[in-house]
Amino acid sequence: MSKQDGSNRLTTDAPSDDVTATILHIDMDAFFASVELLEHPELVGRPVIVGHPSARSVVTAANYEARRYGVNSAMSMALAMRRCPQAVVLEPHYERYERYSRQVMGILGDVTPLVEPLSIDEAFLDVRGALKLFGTPWRIGAHLRSRVQSETGLTASVGAAATKYVAKLASSRAKPDGLLVVPREQTVAFLHPQPISALWGVGEKTAEKLTRLGLRTVGDLAQTPESTLRHAIGAAGAQRLLELSWGRDPRSVETTRVEKSIGHEVTFTTDLTDPADLHRELLALSEGVAQRLRRAGVRARTVVLRLRWSDFTTITRSRTLADPTDVARRLYAEARELYDQANPERQPVRLIGVRGEQLVDDDSGLDGALLGLWDDDGDARAAERTVDALRARFGEGVVRPATLLGDGITRRRFGGGD
Repeated sequence: MSKQDGSNRLTTDAPSDDVTATILHIDMDAFFASVELLEHPELVGRPVIVGHPSARSVVTAANYEARRYGVNSAMSMALAMRRCPQAVVLEPHYERYERYSRQVMGILGDVTPLVEPLSIDEAFLDVRGALKLFGTPWRIGAHLRSRVQSETGLTASVGAAATKYVAKLASSRAKPDGLLVVPREQTVAFLHPQPISALWGVGEKTAEKLTRLGLRTVGDLAQTPESTLRHAIGAAGAQRLLELSWGRDPRSVETTRVEKSIGHEVTFTTDLTDPADLHRELLALSEGVAQRLRRAGVRARTVVLRLRWSDFTTITRSRTLADPTDVARRLYAEARELYDQANPERQPVRLIGVRGEQLVDDDSGLDGALLGLWDDDGDARAAERTVDALRARFGEGVVRPATLLGDGITRRRFGGGD
């Protein structure tokens, strides 16, 4: 049974007058799959997997009907289809997901300016300043869910609590399509029956160590001496988990989130060996990364190339630039040189990726004319921003480099980013 199939659902159905749960976590339900179902309403209620229909592909997303068969994201498509052979596989459309994400984030911003996006489909909100206008956290959560559904056709789950950690846990318990309010005074009572894996940062290995100590619930851990936990998971982990187990989380909602990196990668149905084909892929990936850098208002100081050979060996190569960039031409030139140096023997390539790291704010707006005097990428940047404007108006596919037209390469995945 999948842990994400909604079988553990808990919601606050009646209006709550609590005003202490002012941190909200909103999480879209099976976001990628739900967006695809807007285009395929005839498939609603049936198991749906988002990904490429290839045995070598991986699951990008799955709706709740598919999750009940044990299908989860990042699972191999072959395993997913063995578990749920009746599932319908739909190709992903990342531009759609970005469009709906922007719409949802705009709805959240209408309630409070204190919005912290965590990813394309989830965010934290601090609604303390919105209580007088919109009412209790329960009413705010209900209002947001109603607007999201009426304006996008999608559903969202909301958790409301006094801390970020508990709010996020509450939204996961409310899934799908639910709202759960955890008042401050009920925090410990809500937390302690939860499984040990519910603690933020407890992965499979840490959970195994804690289980060996006989700890199966958050309450078990809360009653464990810190010295015992330190011996099992280290001092820092012991202190952090004990704090969380008692509902203590001092973090506030941060309205500015600095991305650590922006990247795209692709896995091929058939391994590639021709450098010309791989160079075209690098150009396409660099285009995608550059566009996302410009949208985020940042530039990359380091270019990273990721390669996976046919035997699944994976390597990375990186290069730090003299000046940070958000220009595809520069990213491509560096990535191509890194690739040529890393694969002189033309080993078959299963996966290739380009990533921009060490991101810095794009300060070209401070004095664009002055910057242009020394900016070697100035003309290319202006051209690519013109293309951005055309794509925003007419669609993503309206302008592409001629090199990428009709390449005939079969890909199974395109996307990524932290």
